[in-house]
Amino acid sequence: MERTSLHDLEAVLAIARRGTFRAAAIDLGMSTTALSHAIGKLETHLGVRLFNRTTRSVSLTDAGRQFVEQVGPALHDIHGALEAVRSQRETPSGTLRINAAAFAARDIMSPLVLEFLRRYPDMNVDLVTEGRLVDIVAEGFDLGVRVANLVPSDMIAVPLGRPQRYAVVGSPLYFENHRKPRVPPDLLKHQCVRVRLPDGTLYRWQFEKAGETAQIDVRGPITLDEASLARAAVMGNIGLGYFMEQDVQPDIEAGRLVRVLADWTPPLPGLCLYYPGRRHHSAGMKAFLALAREVAERGPDRQSPAGRNRRRH
Repeated sequence: MERTSLHDLEAVLAIARRGTFRAAAIDLGMSTTALSHAIGKLETHLGVRLFNRTTRSVSLTDAGRQFVEQVGPALHDIHGALEAVRSQRETPSGTLRINAAAFAARDIMSPLVLEFLRRYPDMNVDLVTEGRLVDIVAEGFDLGVRVANLVPSDMIAVPLGRPQRYAVVGSPLYFENHRKPRVPPDLLKHQCVRVRLPDGTLYRWQFEKAGETAQIDVRGPITLDEASLARAAVMGNIGLGYFMEQDVQPDIEAGRLVRVLADWTPPLPGLCLYYPGRRHHSAGMKAFLALAREVAERGPDRQSPAGRNRRRH
């Protein structure tokens, strides 16, 4: 009798979680064809269909839904047992899956992720960026990275000690033809790059000064949902943009962009790593958390040890 492997069970959960064979195959590191073949063999072995498939969609059958509801928690317990054993290893190895907002991923890449990989060459990091806030347990991630006030209350948070701040910027050429705004309502007289959130709504630019707050529904000729595209539009003199400060700071310092309304964009809660409690952590997870605390204690203005060592030689 053919046995069902953990990989087969993980494949079913991945498809149920992601909604398509293609997305699940990417998560699992295999081809769509191989994944479809594996699910077909499993369904034949079980004698029932787990998924309804059309050329455009994939959905769970009633049997598939029952299968996922029962197998999901059991597989989570199995992985917990495996992690408990792996945690006894002295040398970190394996893969850490991290979910982060795009700006947060950029913020932690050099001081934390790359430094981690330099220290622990047997480790791999799978870093997924997306705007929506996901359930990292249900989506199969080890860690999340979000602004502190977005971390779910049932998670353990590790502050990274890096305050966040927004910046309103425009190109020097744009300001040759337009007067700089002095207060947020002045933005209604300007062309602005509008921002679309993951849920489809348009973002209102947020401001605060001395206890006074303002939310401005800016106007402009273009609406975008990706920071690098918005930056390109602003650099192309289309209008003003609203960015995380760290994304445009080099351009401000180099004179490629001009910042305005700086006194209306105070520091916001910093970034946090977060993860579920009540589970055993692998050696790699423990090492990553230890480095995160080390980076937070060093502060945002100090280089990583590797960076300082390179500069000495």
